[in-house]
Amino acid sequence: GTRWPGHGPQSSGPRLNDVSAGSSAELPDRMSLMDVRLQAQEDEITLLKSSLADALRKLHVLDQQIPLIKQHLIAGMEPVLLPDVLVNALLEGSALMEETGSKPQCQGSEVEEREEDEGVQKEKENLWSSSVVEEHIHPTTIRSLQQSHQDLNGLTDELPGSSSQTRGSDSPGPPREQGPSPLFPIHEEEKLPLCVLHQITALSNGLFPPHGTKSTHCFGQSIKMFIRGRPITMYIPSNILNYEDLKMDLPPEKLDLDWVYGYRGRDCRANLYVLPSGEAVYFIACVVVLYHITNRTQRHYRKHTDCVRCLAIHPDKVRVATGQTAGVDKDGKPFVYIWDSTTLATLHQIGLGTFERGVGSVAFSQADGGAFLCVIDDSNEHMLSVWDWAKQSRQVEVKSTNEAVLAVEFNPSDSNIIISCGKSHVYFWTLSAGTVTKKQGIFGKYKKPKFILCFVFSLTGDVLTGDSEGNILTWGKSAADTKTLGKAAKGAHQAWFHYVHISNVAKRRQHVSGHGGPLLTFRIPEQFGAVRTIGNVDGEELLVGTTRNAILRGTFSDGFVAIVQGHVDEMWGLATHPFQNIFLTCGNDRQVCLWNSEEHSMDWSTTLEESGLCADFCPNGAVVSVGLNTGRWVVMDLQTRQIVSDLTDGNEQLSVMRYSPDGSFLAVGSHDNFIYIYSVTESGRRYTRFGKCTGHSSFITHLDWSKDGKYIMSNSGDYEILYWDVAGGCKLLRNRYESKDREWASYTCVLGFHVMGVWLEGSDGTDINALCRSHDEKLVAVADDFCKVHLFQYPCPKPKAPSHRYEGHGSHVTNVCFTHSDSHLLSMGGKDTCVLQWRVRGGGGARDGRASASSTSTSSPEPST
Repeated sequence: GTRWPGHGPQSSGPRLNDVSAGSSAELPDRMSLMDVRLQAQEDEITLLKSSLADALRKLHVLDQQIPLIKQHLIAGMEPVLLPDVLVNALLEGSALMEETGSKPQCQGSEVEEREEDEGVQKEKENLWSSSVVEEHIHPTTIRSLQQSHQDLNGLTDELPGSSSQTRGSDSPGPPREQGPSPLFPIHEEEKLPLCVLHQITALSNGLFPPHGTKSTHCFGQSIKMFIRGRPITMYIPSNILNYEDLKMDLPPEKLDLDWVYGYRGRDCRANLYVLPSGEAVYFIACVVVLYHITNRTQRHYRKHTDCVRCLAIHPDKVRVATGQTAGVDKDGKPFVYIWDSTTLATLHQIGLGTFERGVGSVAFSQADGGAFLCVIDDSNEHMLSVWDWAKQSRQVEVKSTNEAVLAVEFNPSDSNIIISCGKSHVYFWTLSAGTVTKKQGIFGKYKKPKFILCFVFSLTGDVLTGDSEGNILTWGKSAADTKTLGKAAKGAHQAWFHYVHISNVAKRRQHVSGHGGPLLTFRIPEQFGAVRTIGNVDGEELLVGTTRNAILRGTFSDGFVAIVQGHVDEMWGLATHPFQNIFLTCGNDRQVCLWNSEEHSMDWSTTLEESGLCADFCPNGAVVSVGLNTGRWVVMDLQTRQIVSDLTDGNEQLSVMRYSPDGSFLAVGSHDNFIYIYSVTESGRRYTRFGKCTGHSSFITHLDWSKDGKYIMSNSGDYEILYWDVAGGCKLLRNRYESKDREWASYTCVLGFHVMGVWLEGSDGTDINALCRSHDEKLVAVADDFCKVHLFQYPCPKPKAPSHRYEGHGSHVTNVCFTHSDSHLLSMGGKDTCVLQWRVRGGGGARDGRASASSTSTSSPEPST
């Protein structure tokens, strides 16, 4: 799973105290000792597995005794309905009592608080000691389990005599003095009540509801889930009378992809074209975007299951071929889709199960009307294959090269000739009677470049190549004939658009030049990077894709402006404004960007000295706080873009920033395991340290404030859920039971009772990177580690809860956030550098009905599950 950059769950392991590290001569002895210890640990694991299997068999025997116990419980009484949760308590009550630190109390009773001198470490020990899975199972434990079977049988024989009090009694009698529960390992200095006996006594003392109705809700009830074998206890709120009766349904709301922010130019070429419809076609993540340049609307082709890597346009300017990498699933295979750009309907799928790793380059033939498709995959040999795509049949396949391949094209006047180029090579392929012959370009007296980056065909049939040295070579029809060197190659201006295309490899790589008369140049601003590819709009107007994931539009006379922008490195920080349609993103590229979700544009961006990993808007909407990867955090004014406050807490990266609901406090969660609390004054421009929450044993991952602004709930890298009394001095609330009914202003913690159902069975603790509850408290959106966005109903407290699932990202989804009106959801990819804006529809709620500029755009059908 994906963890925070540079960190994972912290744990401590045994030290090799008896091994000296003083000299390299002792290294063989140290290695030998480590091998011995490793073998011993493996043997112990085998024993544990065997013991655990034996314990489970014994527990199965106990399960068979439950009907007998129930018969004794209700003997001589009116028939009643015994809730399943109480039956489960017969077996799990000992663990429950140990974790809550109190005896079971029923409704109307007070819960005993923990002793004041009981620290956080003792609470953790109790938590771990209550888990059968985590404890070592020794032979004595197995014998105890066998004895427990006999004890339960004995208990049932004594039950009729133990219920001497009347049924109307309000308090149970004291439990009998017994030893520790035989269901769990016995520890020294640890005394556990026999919870099974205590529960039975309480029930027999008249706590059954009259007339056979269901039992009243008992305080102290909890639900336990396991992540990586660790038990996580969550207490059931008082307003849930019967947890078992809760029903988890799909939310009535669904998501429609509204807008895609970003373009993949940093590592892809020839991926920007203009269609006759006036739409620019390009891709990012798993989505192919058709952006209408004039109307500023988007349509989306969304059939791909992983990152799109290449793009080709058929000679008819309607059909499109796009190739993808292998999927994240173990059976994910790369392939090519051929689809209609007018209807977004898929026409053919090419090469499923044939290509390896991914599809790097595709090209349609030109001379025969586009009957053939050439594909080069990303395998070690970079296999080149030619397909009759209409019949979905492969005509020929041959190994290309072990070096990287950057481009491939058919000769526009002869479909039997193919040219490919890449690292230190240019190849000329000839197809004949189902066979392929290859000729390698000879550079002769010219220096062999490190990369041949691109090529085009002149009107005379010559090939012009641009390389990493900034040179343009003109090749004749014979591969050995290298005609000319230099930017002013003869005949180059006859194909001015193609010449523009290869002129971007000049040494500065930041100029665009034109044809005819004086040479025209335009320098692309440094912030957009170098030119990657060029598309022709109408003969004068150009689209320019850059290496910093921007698309520029303009002419030589009027200049160029950015119409598409995006991040260029992994993103983590995402925050939405409290009352405006704007949001902020930050990431490892050190860029902080403010976006307008209504206009679908970037309002501004600024570069920081370090990477931004988290952010949050002050409730007054005037400033935003950004946490960096060095422990430093800055507060920026949205209007002036100036830093109004600059502070540092520790030297570890910050993972979460969260203002209290009224904006009077700011909580800063750090990877140094602390939460720093600041009081906020002067409209969010002055910050004073108020306190520090100390108690987590691993880095902070998420936190939320209560609605009254007095308490904090936090999660950490070792899957803890802790609660803090900020108003009382940043104290840890040792009795977590007290927080079960507290209402939270936001819900972004991935661990908690209300969101327990979002976790799949057997999940790794890092499978969910982020979640966000809608402001109307009806939905919860989840960002997972498998490129998916999920939409659940809220609350979602039961396992295996159903959800709507949406694809589009090509990397782990690092963050999700609802806009202030809940009309849209924003999701952020990690490595795919993409932000997807989803429109929330349905549900019958009073959502913001203002349509965005692309509200009428359509996407290819994408079913949700």
